[in-house]
Amino acid sequence: MHPFEIKKGIYWVGVIDWNIRSFHGYSTPKGTTYNAYLVVDDKITLFDTVKQPFKNQLVQNIRRIVDPRKIDYLVVNHVEMDHSGSVPDIVEIIRPEKVFCSDMGRKALIEHYHREDWPFEVVGTGQNLSLGSRTVQFLETRMLHWPDSMMSYMPEDRLLFSSDGFGQHWATSERFDDQVNAEELLAHAAKYYANILLLFSPLVQKLIETVKKLGLQFDMIAPDHGLIWRADPGRIIAAYDAWSRQVSRRKALIIYDTMWKSTESMALAISQGLGMEGIDFKLFNLELTHRSEVMAEVLDARALILGSPTLNNGMMPTMADLLTYMKGLRPQGKIGAAFGSYGWSGEAVKLLTGAMEEMKVEVLNPGLRMKFAPTEEDLNRCIEFGREIGRAVKAKA
Repeated sequence: MHPFEIKKGIYWVGVIDWNIRSFHGYSTPKGTTYNAYLVVDDKITLFDTVKQPFKNQLVQNIRRIVDPRKIDYLVVNHVEMDHSGSVPDIVEIIRPEKVFCSDMGRKALIEHYHREDWPFEVVGTGQNLSLGSRTVQFLETRMLHWPDSMMSYMPEDRLLFSSDGFGQHWATSERFDDQVNAEELLAHAAKYYANILLLFSPLVQKLIETVKKLGLQFDMIAPDHGLIWRADPGRIIAAYDAWSRQVSRRKALIIYDTMWKSTESMALAISQGLGMEGIDFKLFNLELTHRSEVMAEVLDARALILGSPTLNNGMMPTMADLLTYMKGLRPQGKIGAAFGSYGWSGEAVKLLTGAMEEMKVEVLNPGLRMKFAPTEEDLNRCIEFGREIGRAVKAKA
């Protein structure tokens, strides 16, 4: 992919990773991008780099605009290796006057690459850097989503280089939000938030407040992954506001695994009860659905209904995997219930209920257990179970 001018004198010089399918536990069936940006001014400045295997593509893109050795400054907004992996090679090539980063960024770069001799310049919120006709204002965003994270704002262009904020894992030949389907783009952004930033929602709220206090205006938000927001940057900010407040809607998720279809039969009957109460619902069989896809739906769901048969006095491994993953992301404001079939001891429902209680999910009842294959009477109980949850969903409106 060739470099692309996103504003006068400002270029996207990143790379597209069409083939990545897993990003530390996050499924990426449509790949991703590693975005880097080059500003050509009196002081030519590169904002972030790319994952190390793609460094040659980054250098080729820069060369199509300027001789890399003419770059004066390197700004490292985030030290995670998909953005800083090429930093050692780039520093060696361009020999920058200064490498700008946060205080935690300097520490992390040294801990990753063991180079204390780089020309570090530590910056924080409120500090400005003149590039000539343009200014860079730095904004620390610690723990969004690493301790080193920061963003860089260019007031003359009303442009925010937002690092891992406002991004999506989506490989496309297009560069801007108005060049792709808007709903698909927002779905990718929601999945990204749910799987990467949900844990840090209180800090996202603080960031939004800081942006308001500073009076920052945006014509364009350029993240380090995915598409650049130029048509309506306010839309993604509003979405982050809602997601970080964990606003839910009348929606329930039935998430389950099954051995011999008994637990699945219960899930289908429970869904009938939800439908009878007018609740939107989705069913996810964890044998067929990746945990990161489920988390994208958890983002705005009000109810989590978890089902598993009992296996070796425990739950199915897929359910344990999901619960470990979900617990780390800390979804808030949910109600829940558990169900499942069993043959002998039947611990799964109790374990699922305990896991939800540990996550501060408001558990509605002790759960629903059925021995072996459910009868017609049993399935009617499942329908009523679904209706009970549906009424609770409506009561939370």
